[in-house]
Amino acid sequence: METKKVWFVTGASKGLGLTLVQKLLASGTPVAATSRTINELKQAVGYEGPLFLPLAVDLKTESSVGEAVTKTVETFGRIDVVVNNAGYGMAGSLEELSDAEARENFDVNVFGALNVIRTAMPVLRKQRSGHILNIASIGGFTGAFPGFGIYCATKFAMVGFSESLAAEVAAFGVKVTVVEPGYFRTQFLTAGSLAVPKNEIAEYEEVRKVQSLHQNDLNGQQTGDPEKAADVMIRVANDENPPMHLFLGQDSYDLAYAKIDQVKKDLEAWEELATSTAFESEKA
Repeated sequence: METKKVWFVTGASKGLGLTLVQKLLASGTPVAATSRTINELKQAVGYEGPLFLPLAVDLKTESSVGEAVTKTVETFGRIDVVVNNAGYGMAGSLEELSDAEARENFDVNVFGALNVIRTAMPVLRKQRSGHILNIASIGGFTGAFPGFGIYCATKFAMVGFSESLAAEVAAFGVKVTVVEPGYFRTQFLTAGSLAVPKNEIAEYEEVRKVQSLHQNDLNGQQTGDPEKAADVMIRVANDENPPMHLFLGQDSYDLAYAKIDQVKKDLEAWEELATSTAFESEKA
């Protein structure tokens, strides 16, 4: 009989994380799931039984994350798939957002994920197996979203360290996939998941338009189905040759190809001048 993989999912009380956890439990897969509030997590997941380990975790505190990882291993004996899903959106121009607002977004979206990786890797390394899925965003591949510079920066950081992590842990049999979704119909654009600047600057009219578009027009109208996104992630986690980059949704693909085309255009337009920078004696 096939042994089910043990999953460890952060940010599991809402969004893609919640849908993923519910699907895994419905299929008989053991899951350790984290959220800041355990009662909210239990209520959202709506499942009770030995397969489900709900954990209250402060991702910004390494000791809290470490306790959760230890509890998971004590309960299930191992961890096979780690999903860094926790995070929140941040709207506002770079000038508007304070140092504290920007750092808080990085603390959760970037350093929270690094805390999970740092505490889970000894388990995966000892097992000589495992798979880490870091949930970034298409905003971690293209930053062409006025008013989302800090959020995009946190997701660009996740994409970058995921690529490095994949190279670092391959020798231990551990795989890494960075997931870059487009717009999915979750609570991501609601007030509880999308922060806005405390001190808005009136001159940033384009930023306000984009902010309003996300909060009022796109929210609830996203074309992406989170159920299907969860299915794709589960399939990827069970694949022998999973992708390093997983773009999710047609919109994500369209934006990724547009970015690639723009980079290619810039490369070709400036290649002759930009590659004429070697010392004369070292030119080919």
